[in-house]
Amino acid sequence: MSDKVFLDTNILVYAYDVTAGRKHEIAREEMEKLWNSGLGVVSTQVLQEFYVTVTRKIPKPMEAGAARNIVQDLLKWEVVLNQGEDILRAIDIQEKHHLSFWDALVVQAALRGGAKFLFSEDLAGGRLGDGRPGGGPFGGELVIKNPFV
Repeated sequence: MSDKVFLDTNILVYAYDVTAGRKHEIAREEMEKLWNSGLGVVSTQVLQEFYVTVTRKIPKPMEAGAARNIVQDLLKWEVVLNQGEDILRAIDIQEKHHLSFWDALVVQAALRGGAKFLFSEDLAGGRLGDGRPGGGPFGGELVIKNPFV
C-alpha cells in the first residue's frame, strides 16, 4: 500500500492493549506496516483520546510515562492539528452522514491529512467524504475500513 492511512483511536488502543486478543495482534500488524512505510496519519484528537484510554480505561492500564513515550513516538507520524475550519466541516459531515461529532472530526482530520484510508472499528466501512465537488482543500473521499472484519 502506498497511500496514507489515518488511524482512529480504537486501532491505536488495540495495538497496545495486550488484553485485546486477536484485535491486539491485528492492530499491531497494521501499526508495524505503517511504521515501516511512513504512511501513518493521526490527529491531536486521536492522540489525546489514546492517552486517556490506555492510562485509565483498558483492563490493564499503562503507566503514564509509558503512554507518554508512545505518544511521543507517534508524533513522528504526520499529525493533523484541527483548525477552526475543520470544526465547521466536521459539523457538515456529521449532519450529512449522521455521525457523532467526534467521529466526524476524525473523518475531517483524515481528509485534511490527505489519507486515502481511515482504519476504524467504530465507523461503518465504505466511502465517505465531505460532499464538496472535487474535494477541495482538505476535502474529498475516504475509504473507511475495519481491519478486524
